[in-house]
Formats: sequence, C-alpha cells, structure tokens
Amino acid sequence: MNPHAKLITLLSLILGTTITISSNHWVLAWTGLEINTLAIIPLIAKSHHPRAVEASIKYFLVQASASALVLFSSMTNAWATGQWDLTQLTQPTSCLLLTTAIAMKLGLAPFHFWFPEVLQGSSLTTALLLSTVMKLPPLTILFMVSPSLNPPVLTTLALISAALGGWMGLNQTQTRKILAFSSISHLGWMTVIIAYDPKLTILTFYLYVFMTAAVFLSLHTTKTLKLSTMMTSWTKTPILNATLMLALLSLAGLPPLTGFAPKWLILQELTKQQMTPTATIIAMLSLLGLFFYLRLAYYATITLPPNSANHMKQWRTNKPSTTPTAIFAALSATLLPISPMILASI
Repeated sequence: MNPHAKLITLLSLILGTTITISSNHWVLAWTGLEINTLAIIPLIAKSHHPRAVEASIKYFLVQASASALVLFSSMTNAWATGQWDLTQLTQPTSCLLLTTAIAMKLGLAPFHFWFPEVLQGSSLTTALLLSTVMKLPPLTILFMVSPSLNPPVLTTLALISAALGGWMGLNQTQTRKILAFSSISHLGWMTVIIAYDPKLTILTFYLYVFMTAAVFLSLHTTKTLKLSTMMTSWTKTPILNATLMLALLSLAGLPPLTGFAPKWLILQELTKQQMTPTATIIAMLSLLGLFFYLRLAYYATITLPPNSANHMKQWRTNKPSTTPTAIFAALSATLLPISPMILASI
C-alpha cells in the first residue's frame, strides 16, 4: 500500500475512534463509526487476493447494516423523547434495536458469522486491528447506554457468545479463525457484566487487548497462519514461542497470569448480583475455550524439526522481535499481582 494512503487510513481510524468515544450526540457517534468502517476496508482489501476482497465486502455490508440500525434506533428514540443525547435512550424499541446493532458491530452471537471469515481474509496486522481497535467505539457506545439496556437480553447474548466462541473454535486449524472465536467468547464475558459494572467491562477489554496483541504480534513475527506451521516456528524465535505459550494461557484465564483477573472479578460481581447460575454457566463454558488454548500452547512449544516434506525448511533467523511484542507479552503475563491497584485506578 502507498505510504500516503496508509497514513491517511490510520489517521482516519484514529479520528473515527476519537469522535465516537468523545461524542455525546447520536449523529456524531454514528459519524465516527462510519469513518472507522470506511478507513479499515482498504487495509482488509490491500492484498488484492479474492479472499481479501470477499472479506472487505462482507465487512462493509455487515457494518453498513449495523450503522443503519444505530441511526434508526437513535431517530426512533429522538422521535419519542425529543432527545439526541446518548445517555437519554429510554424508548424500549430503540434499546432493542441498538442492542442488535452493537451486537452486529462487535460480532456477538448470533450475529457473529461474518467475523471469523473477515479475519481469515485479512492479514495478521489487520486482524489485530479488527479484534481490538475496531471493537472500542461500539463497546464505548454500549458502555454509555448500558443503564438503559435490558439486562436479560445482554445476558442471553453473552451466554450464547461464550458457548459458540468456545464450541466453534474446537476443530479449527487456522490461527486467525481460532482467535476470532476467542474474541467472540471474550466479548461474551464483557457483555454479561456491562449492565451491572460497566467499568469492569472496560478493564476486561483493556486486558484482552494486551493479550490479543501479544498473540497476534508473535504470530506475525513467525509468519504462522495455521497449526501445522506453528509446530516448526520454534526454529525462528525459540524464546518468542515460549512467550507465546504464556500469552495463550493468559487468554485462557489460567492463574497466575493476567487473563485470570477479569474472569475472577466478573464471576465475583455476578455472584454479588445474585446471578450464581449465570456465573456457573459462563465459567463452565470457558472450559471449551481452554481446550483449544491448550492445544495452541502445545503446538507453540512443540519442537518438531523442520524437515518434513509438508513444510519448507525454517531455520533460525536473525530477525529480532519488536519492542511492542515484548511489552504486550510482558503485560499479558504479569499484571495479576497488581490487579488491586488497577481496580483502584478505575
């Protein structure tokens, strides 16, 4: 991609995200979402591969439909209340329409079908943006209107997302699809608690960004797109593969790694809200995800020599890991001991 075009695209991403998270008016929030959608499409389609073009078209159609629903729900609410303020969403039909639109934008089940396919058609860096940066504006809108939304609907969406994210990731062999279903499962954890403790949702999202960025950047360094090549990627960067194992186990939520903190706090808050059955179900559903995280961690640390007829020879290279990879990997593994300080800061 042309450097000038890439600069304009990245600046548009930053601008759209900033407009949405700082706006208090529905039209401004919708404008930011549209700028974000139009900015990410060239990054998805930049490889000129048929699968990339297909992914960009799918992404555009889904996001355009969701944006139309956001605008329609805000107009319906303004018609009934005379308010365009984000925090004044009081009309029940508008609340249901907005919940549907945000679920489509985030990729929550049962509106998740587009997300794994779009990630599979994108490069690893673009998939990282789709899994992290592009989730922030819709999640911010959900955060701002959370007092007006229907908790049973959000809980249902969350449990379905946690179930499908874990179940459908079991038999995948493509790393991008596995991480897509991982994202759907984690969004279920964020959604289940947003009506009761919205700040805990934001904390969960930030920690999810650290862990996912560490995994994606590690896979990008070793050029790993499927499990069969992950088995021989240790020859490129052995230490990075060991770090990748820790990041994957942290995504699974195993103590004493960072990923254990948000799940522990969410289960604690659900129990305080007299939602013990919901907490039990979502904790059991996380075991589905644990299976494929453990499988990924096993493949990341296996020392298969790269002399199989099915693989190109991959011997150790001098390509160093980048500083962001090291930072995100460290954060994804070591933040649990200071979680009380993090909670105090939010």
